[in-house]
Amino acid sequence: MTLVAAPARLSTAAATFEADFAARLHWSADTDAAIEQRVADILADVQKRGDAAVLEYTARFDGLSAPNMAALELTQADFKAAFDAIPQAQRDALQAAAKRVRSYHEAQKKASGESWSYRDEDGTLLGQKVTPLDRVGIYVPGGKAAYPSSLLMNAIPAHVAGVQEIIMVVPTPVRGSVATGGTGEGTSTKGERNELVLAAAYVAGVTRAFTIGGAQAVAALAYGTATVPKVDKITGPGNAYVASAKKRVFGTVGIDMIAGPSEILVLADGTTPPDWVAMDLFSQAEHDELAQSILLCPDAAYLDAVQREIDRLLPTMPRAEIIAKSLTGRGALILTKDMEEACAISNRIAPEHLEVSSTSPHRWEPLLRHAGAIFLGAYTSESLGDYCAGPNHVLPTSGTARFSSPLGVYDFQKRSSLIEVSEAGAQVLGTIAAELAYGEGLQAHAQAAEMRLMRSSS
Repeated sequence: MTLVAAPARLSTAAATFEADFAARLHWSADTDAAIEQRVADILADVQKRGDAAVLEYTARFDGLSAPNMAALELTQADFKAAFDAIPQAQRDALQAAAKRVRSYHEAQKKASGESWSYRDEDGTLLGQKVTPLDRVGIYVPGGKAAYPSSLLMNAIPAHVAGVQEIIMVVPTPVRGSVATGGTGEGTSTKGERNELVLAAAYVAGVTRAFTIGGAQAVAALAYGTATVPKVDKITGPGNAYVASAKKRVFGTVGIDMIAGPSEILVLADGTTPPDWVAMDLFSQAEHDELAQSILLCPDAAYLDAVQREIDRLLPTMPRAEIIAKSLTGRGALILTKDMEEACAISNRIAPEHLEVSSTSPHRWEPLLRHAGAIFLGAYTSESLGDYCAGPNHVLPTSGTARFSSPLGVYDFQKRSSLIEVSEAGAQVLGTIAAELAYGEGLQAHAQAAEMRLMRSSS
């Protein structure tokens, strides 16, 4: 059977555009009720029974039986051995990518992650103290595919922020395992530890790691067990079970975000080779049938050219079936009246990845207000950002770029306000605070402030 990738052809000039556009964008983040209940049961069981429950679910869902949690813990020696075992080209690529990611996040820390304070005219000190989290957990998917790049993007900014303990969890399901209800990551082709992931852990400075996954791994990190230490925050992508578990443990620990399907939006002026743009659309479509790839362009002939390249290139892709379903189900080639309108539509979508495929990308960049990451110019493929450009590839999806940001150093830091009121300052602030506290009916608040006034006048 011949595969067909048929993204919707829309035009902003059409009377039905708004309805068609809304229908193409719609994606429900609601989690299946059965998944929610199963996740709730797993979390409660791990919270109650700790290691025993984690071992039981790992055997059930990943087919990986172990006598104790020590058998599922990876060591620094494992990381180093994996690094030494992979080909030299992969070692070089990992280290080059890690160097660029670290350099970017070190610059980010200098720009926004420093403590500061000042004294006002009466000697009162006011400021902010920035400190790293003590311990974070990083979830690295390990079922259908392995993602060493995800490990770098989560662990390196945590390391740069000053986090002392970085705990990795990565499922290693055995071939034929029933990966539902817990990991839900699918089955592994080998049921073996992925050497590139472990090598990335060596390069990125992971402290400890366990070969567990799914809701049970999230629970172990959030609540702690006899073996797995309780963390302050959990970051990293996962499937519906992982996302549901992260939502449920939020408040007990921090989380990065609840990610939806991957997205790319390409703004094209018609000057980039159409096969480049077709492949960029593929680069997100190959992730998942629910991934979304959209092209906006004011040139109808260029949209036709891109569609021809989609048809030509699709049969050459190993993940052609996934790409075809993604583009047909959620993709779109949209004709706009001009590039200004394309930018306005992009702001409405607030995409995860936004490519400005133009000879003059800096002309359009000031008009773009909402995006997880903006890739400027025809040579800046989104895939470079995924692996090695430097900025983080953990980005807000499903329109949440309107109010949230990429993962960064700031996600692994917290801020404490500093206040040191001088005796002179207490005379001014105490009077104000007491007045407001009495107005709120909080006498102890008011009198605590007034006592400093009485002590000063005695």
